[in-house]
Amino acid sequence: MSETNIRIIIPGGSGFLGRTLTRWYNLRFYEVTILSRNPSPVAGATVIAWDGKTLGAWSDHLEGATAVINLAGRSVNCRYHAANRRRMMDSRVDSTLVLGKAIAACANPPEVWLNSSTATIYRHRYDAPNTERDGYGAEREAKDAFSLEVAHAWEDAFAKAYADNALHATRGILLRTAIVLGNELGGGYGTLRNLACAGLGGSMAGGRQWVSWIHERDFCRALDWLIASPEANGIYNIAAPNPIPNKAMMAALRRSVGTPFGLPATRWMLEVGAFFLRTETELIFKSRRVVPERLLEEGFTFEFDALPEALVDLERSRVSG
Repeated sequence: MSETNIRIIIPGGSGFLGRTLTRWYNLRFYEVTILSRNPSPVAGATVIAWDGKTLGAWSDHLEGATAVINLAGRSVNCRYHAANRRRMMDSRVDSTLVLGKAIAACANPPEVWLNSSTATIYRHRYDAPNTERDGYGAEREAKDAFSLEVAHAWEDAFAKAYADNALHATRGILLRTAIVLGNELGGGYGTLRNLACAGLGGSMAGGRQWVSWIHERDFCRALDWLIASPEANGIYNIAAPNPIPNKAMMAALRRSVGTPFGLPATRWMLEVGAFFLRTETELIFKSRRVVPERLLEEGFTFEFDALPEALVDLERSRVSG
């Protein structure tokens, strides 16, 4: 992939991940266009309005693009009542289907389409890690049945977009992404760091559940690597190779910010807190033990494969930035 005239289109790119990628691509002088339902300026990108479900003038920007990275979808950091469930489902399925139609209509279609999915699609488990070859299923303990329904519908929409539109000229990649740790506003790292600094960074719900994660730089590097690899297609786990139990993660976080003690949070305390914060405890309770088997087998190398070093780097970047 030549590093001249590279154009990246990011539907749903006005949030944490989109701004992280935009900052990354600006350093490489790539042209970034964000498609947004609520367009507002994003430094380093051209922001175009779209509704995420119908074709329009926005589709012209896909012509000749190097890559489409679809991040569109209502945030899962909310209460899962009926209206929000509908928004979470529809925003993911509709945007994926309409992108398939837009790419099919291009005279010079994008080289590759990377569509978000989620590492939440895998089983809630404490034993062996999940690779791209493993199955998945709902577990009542983690309260993850709806999240799995969304994940399956999202990936099914991507498959349908390819089947219905015969997108032979555009490689298709599904990104089963773990928690991305970064300093851009809106990410989970900032929330966890604030808890640790306030003395509330103890283990959560016992701390046994596995946490899969990836440093923001490796997230960007992995997507770049997939875009530049002509044989890359299908499902990829976008996660560091060493997931970590919640208890160990919180201990590493406390060390990185210099807080010696963190109060633990029991399951019932988290349920109450989630209610008042208007979010869901599944985001904490579910054990996500995911490894990037395909990336490793195909030659990708991580800068940060262990969480303590990743947290030290994030803290250093926060101070120097």
